[in-house]
Amino acid sequence: MNVRKSGILAIAVIGIALFFWLDLGRFLTLDALKANRQSLLEYKADHMLIMVSGFMAVYIIQTALSLPGAAIMSLAAGAIFGPLLGTLYAVCAASIGATLAFLVTRYLLRDMVLARFGGRLEAMNRELEQRGFNYLLFLRLVPVFPFFLINLAAWLTRLPLRVFVTGTLIGIIPGGFVYVNAGASLATITSLGGIATPRVLGSFALLGLFALLPVLYAKFTSRTRPDP
Repeated sequence: MNVRKSGILAIAVIGIALFFWLDLGRFLTLDALKANRQSLLEYKADHMLIMVSGFMAVYIIQTALSLPGAAIMSLAAGAIFGPLLGTLYAVCAASIGATLAFLVTRYLLRDMVLARFGGRLEAMNRELEQRGFNYLLFLRLVPVFPFFLINLAAWLTRLPLRVFVTGTLIGIIPGGFVYVNAGASLATITSLGGIATPRVLGSFALLGLFALLPVLYAKFTSRTRPDP
């Protein structure tokens, strides 16, 4: 690993270590958000641009470093900015952070992994080059798959950057809106588990299935098509 890659890796490790050493996670809890909401609203009223920039910067860093707290950040977006602007800011920040995680991890480790496992990944890469958007959209829409793991795993493939960005941006809008909209009614929330109800999760799963329909149709027709 060259000096530049070592430097980037060191910055990421230091950032993650500082987060846990300083116990910054205590600010990313439901109780902390409820306790500080009024102060945040008052600050936003006087410093809107700073509040938007600061919120997005924190969300981008949290996502890029795969730190805990994404759900609270989305709730905070709704509590501070309302459901529409909150969704806009949260989705944009999460997409930027995910893209940074994807690019940095690919830059640091992809060559090493492909040199060792490239042959085993070839079939998957060919499939992703053809239908990568549908697969990524499915993974983003179905909340069973952790957001940060998708960011980190995508670098193993030849998934184009434009496909990753587009699939992420579109795929996280439904889930993002659910949490941001819940944050707009923060006083009624007693736990994070009460937001993603089985009905909501089922709706996301159905959306994910629709995203996979073109893939399933192509595979079905290729198997049923008679050989020439």
